Amino acid sequence: MGKLLIGRYIPGDSLIHRLDPRGKFIATFFFVAIVFLANNWLTYLVLAVFVAICILLSQVSLSFFIKGIRPMIFLILFTVVLQILFTPGGHPFWHWGIFSLSKLSLINGAFIFMRFLLIIFISTLLTLTTMPLQLADAIEALLKPLRLVHFPVDEVALMLSIALQFIPLLSDETTKIMNAQRARGVDFGSGNLLKQIKAVIPILIPLFVSSFNIAYDLSIAMESRGYHGSEGRSKYRILHWQLQDSLVLVVFLALAGGLIYLRS
Repeated sequence: MGKLLIGRYIPGDSLIHRLDPRGKFIATFFFVAIVFLANNWLTYLVLAVFVAICILLSQVSLSFFIKGIRPMIFLILFTVVLQILFTPGGHPFWHWGIFSLSKLSLINGAFIFMRFLLIIFISTLLTLTTMPLQLADAIEALLKPLRLVHFPVDEVALMLSIALQFIPLLSDETTKIMNAQRARGVDFGSGNLLKQIKAVIPILIPLFVSSFNIAYDLSIAMESRGYHGSEGRSKYRILHWQLQDSLVLVVFLALAGGLIYLRS
């Protein structure tokens, strides 16, 4: 849990760090959408090379990046296995009840695995290179037109920003609770599945209590400082859209066009 990178920010002065958070936010969601355009090995290779270039430009160590993805590998592999066993079509070379294996299911499983990795890498890159306050400002700026229909833009931006900051905080808190339970003799890795599930209960209850305490302290701190949304408040950090931000969006549009051209 302590190695989970989603929600963490790494200070830096790379090209990715200097981009406008609004552009990075739009580019990230656009990438998540165009990933589904890939349907063959060549298109996935293009996407993998593109993500690798983005990571190099961010100056974040690739090995450090892979270690941060490791806690989510089990969930990814579980989804891939379900995809492999339940994908219809093709000539099955193994069949048992409702489960079957075929060349088509294995290929689809590999594509799903790559799709998961690419989406996690690019979304994690967004939080690694963008401060949470900048993300909140970007979300607020992008949702600003919804104020015309009385949508609570400020509150939603604040909630998302706090949620991103709470991910690493709760991860660290979980690690502390697990270490404390291990010191009391709890073994989280032994026994059958039922025993391992029961061993999680001593983690969940203190984690929920700690989360509510943190949320309560945060609300008191915000109220004591007179926070009432962004109405009438000035900005210390002003967002500036530059030429390089427009060029980044053009590159992503070109990537989408290339994927459409390379689709089989």
